[in-house]
Amino acid sequence: MLIRGATAADAAHLVRFINMAADDLPLHFWKKSVGPQGDPWAYGLERAARETGGFSYRNAFVAEVEGQVAACLLGYPAEDEPAPIDPDTPPIFVPLLELEALAPGSWYLNVLATYEAFRGRGLGSALLAKAEEVTRGLGRRTVSLIAEDTHLDALRLYTAKGYREVARRPVVKGDWAVEAQEWILFVKTV
Repeated sequence: MLIRGATAADAAHLVRFINMAADDLPLHFWKKSVGPQGDPWAYGLERAARETGGFSYRNAFVAEVEGQVAACLLGYPAEDEPAPIDPDTPPIFVPLLELEALAPGSWYLNVLATYEAFRGRGLGSALLAKAEEVTRGLGRRTVSLIAEDTHLDALRLYTAKGYREVARRPVVKGDWAVEAQEWILFVKTV
């Protein structure tokens, strides 16, 4: 296994990983952003290939197995002093922003995802270790992440690796079709 910084050429993989990690919430948002005539995947691809922004490839690492991209880690430093939530924020995102604000100054692990064919090979554990290395390298003391209550394998992994649950918020579904009921914030001191 090789873990390397993502490049703009990895954007197509990043888009799939970003969407996998949040049960199609990104695709749901991208569809609303581009409207009925637009291409939501192209919109996501543009976001992943850009130089700046939370979902930029510059914030991502990929794990390769035998030269194939197999998994992804995407994260960035959380605000030291989170701003109030903008009243125009779509309600579906408010619980996530509330949870993010409970871990100020952390390194926020936004996406951890593995293609199904590569699961069970330790890639998630290796990428969590990379997240902790990045966190320490930035002089931060904690890693934070938010998971859905239905991602049972991920929840077991986070608990096994020393992440502790801090808070929960209900999932606001609107017209997003998802089984999850709660978002769960986890943190780990490194």
